[in-house]
Amino acid sequence: MKFLIVGLGSMGKRRIRCLKALGHGNVAGYDPRPDRREEAVAKYGVAVYGDFDQALCSFAPTALIISVPPDLHHHYMEIALERGIHFFVEASVVDTRMDLIKQKAAQSATVAAPSATLLYHPAIRLIGDLVRSGKLGRISNVMHHSGQYLPDWHTYEPVSAYYVSNPATGGGREIVPFELAWLTSIFGFPKRVCGNFRKTIQIEGAEGIDDTYNMLLDYGEFLATVTVDVVSRHATRRLLVNGELAQLVWDWDEACVRVFDPKKGDWETLPYSMGEAAPGYNANIGENMYIDEIQNFIDAMNGVRPFANTLETDHTVLKLLYAVEKSDQTSSFVGFLS
Repeated sequence: MKFLIVGLGSMGKRRIRCLKALGHGNVAGYDPRPDRREEAVAKYGVAVYGDFDQALCSFAPTALIISVPPDLHHHYMEIALERGIHFFVEASVVDTRMDLIKQKAAQSATVAAPSATLLYHPAIRLIGDLVRSGKLGRISNVMHHSGQYLPDWHTYEPVSAYYVSNPATGGGREIVPFELAWLTSIFGFPKRVCGNFRKTIQIEGAEGIDDTYNMLLDYGEFLATVTVDVVSRHATRRLLVNGELAQLVWDWDEACVRVFDPKKGDWETLPYSMGEAAPGYNANIGENMYIDEIQNFIDAMNGVRPFANTLETDHTVLKLLYAVEKSDQTSSFVGFLS
């Protein structure tokens, strides 16, 4: 297999590391920026191209790893489908031409793999198993907070230098579907939503983006509240699930999932291993889940197992984000049909 990394920014470099960790050496990279090409050569010894068409012709990839800003995803997905090249695409926040892309993908044998990295997080896998097992009983309510500080994402460049400063692909907005992808994989899609989103503080370079999203997801039988922000000075992921039989708590700083059993009057602690984080990254953002995700993509190309996410599901998650934004704009609940 031959993998062409489209975009050699932070995620493109991470995907090179993933492929190398899996023993795949036939990797090349494309990026119009000379500095990024030079860095990829120096760090990973891969062939690089400054012209995309030349990369396609000279390298003839089996698969594209699309790691460009979200508002450019559609361009490379369409090229991949036109040429019959399998593709993996990073998490998105915009759905430009997505209906057409889904239609083309459905008529093609090409593997289309939209990223959903947190599905591969060991804690989230464990939480999903616990909820589906019925150990918590009937779910009453779910509360989740995901918080980060936007300038901490790329400490080597200003926020204004990359896509998180663009209102359409802003840091806060982008993380909403990143979190909803795994939450909906466990709890499903709600019947209606309401929410608010705002710019709440001043972050240099992020003057035009909304930094906080609050969401209420109404499932009929139970409720979920989700807060996503990029103003938290300490990177945070905290989940609380109240069930009729037990309570589940996850704080990613503790490297365990805890379940309170009222019959025993005590907590059961279920530890997990996150694996090593790359230098410069939060210790809770281990490389293993990214490696596992790329392995799933490779397995899908080989017909071993399907990719965990689909374009249809990915698009539905984006529509959920848009429904939350519509709720704020109309000051009303918005019905949601998955």
